[in-house]
Amino acid sequence: MSGQQEGAGFLEKTFKLRANGTDARTEVLAGITTFMTMAYIIFVNPTILSSTGMDFGAVMVATILSAAIATLIMSFSANYPIAIAPGMGLNAFFAFTIVKQMHYPWEVALAAVFMSGVIFIILTLTKAREAIVNSIPLSLKLAISAGIGLFIALIGLQNAGLVVPNPDTLVQLGDLSKPPVLLAAMGLVITALLVALRVRGALLLSIIIITIIGIPMGVTKIDSFKLLSLPPSLAPTFGAFTRGLPGLWATGLIPIIFTFTFVDLFDTIGTLIGVSSKANLLDENGNLPRAGKALISDAVGTTLGAILGTSTLTAYIESAAGVAEGGRTGLTSLVVAILFLACLFISPLVGIVPAVATAPILIIVGIFMMEPIMKIDFSNFLEAAPAFLTIAMMPFTYNIAEGIVWGVLAYVFLHLVTGNTKKISITMWILAVLFIIRFFA
Repeated sequence: MSGQQEGAGFLEKTFKLRANGTDARTEVLAGITTFMTMAYIIFVNPTILSSTGMDFGAVMVATILSAAIATLIMSFSANYPIAIAPGMGLNAFFAFTIVKQMHYPWEVALAAVFMSGVIFIILTLTKAREAIVNSIPLSLKLAISAGIGLFIALIGLQNAGLVVPNPDTLVQLGDLSKPPVLLAAMGLVITALLVALRVRGALLLSIIIITIIGIPMGVTKIDSFKLLSLPPSLAPTFGAFTRGLPGLWATGLIPIIFTFTFVDLFDTIGTLIGVSSKANLLDENGNLPRAGKALISDAVGTTLGAILGTSTLTAYIESAAGVAEGGRTGLTSLVVAILFLACLFISPLVGIVPAVATAPILIIVGIFMMEPIMKIDFSNFLEAAPAFLTIAMMPFTYNIAEGIVWGVLAYVFLHLVTGNTKKISITMWILAVLFIIRFFA
């Protein structure tokens, strides 16, 4: 047997490609696409966290390593095409709320992240998180996918500059005379055309085309480009959380730990359900097989990330881009992990891809993720209202977790007042009580 055949056999045995209706080429392409849509975190995360005084280079290395390791665990343990990395929103909460507004040292904030990671691991090993995932009604699971789709599309429109803030109307159309915005609009047309024509690898190909078009427009910066570079030192942040542990208890940051735990818990659950629903990975009962193995990936990732020197890790909604390209197994996430590790040395190459080149992909993926909404019974108000709130609150609050909160509360309330309590699981009752306490705590 040749080396190539042995390699193919290993991939088939490990990731069960044929059983999942896919092949190695499709999975690799999907992995590259997912990575390209989330590679921005390599630079955005250290930019945000370094505003607290953390070393930019060390945070970048911590971001890459923690994302790669957590995604590898997802790949081989859960066999899902879902990538994990430091979460946007959570890093802003870390930097701007805990450190800048509340004036805690960044080491204390890292200690809070570490403790939340430990709590994640405990909740996952006791199957509490898996029980939460499987107890959510199918209509809400479908709504979560659609809500994430709108959320992704909003992020894409923002990154493109097509939607900008307005003090009077909240948002308005961006200025198409600006080169980045014009390039994003052109990119959206190109991406939509390639997808409509069913071009294989349409999403990845569009990123490359948009990046190249951006060179003469002055949007893609290649002035100081170099292919290879040695990674910065991790020393400034590695293990720094230990210096924050005493301050964590002395200053009573329990609510902060709870916030990290709560937001990441439901961000990850929302992403897993949403992406898995789109990839048809849920079983006949609407549950996620191997949910525990998938959840342990970000639990370990968050704990490891705090040790290395970065904020909370979470499953990435951009994984939907790879799923849209046909990714169905852990081979997709394995490719993502390998590309993250490669970025320790080729970060300048990834860095030349402008945000407006990946923005159209997020918008198109948002369209793809709206598909499950057709399975929701909107003629039944008890199902329609919670589903609608779940979908609407995600983009309008800019938070996946908030969408889940409002959907769960609406579901429990409406079924309670109409006497349909048999449809409310014990876990849903517990979640509703916890969510109400959270509002008034």
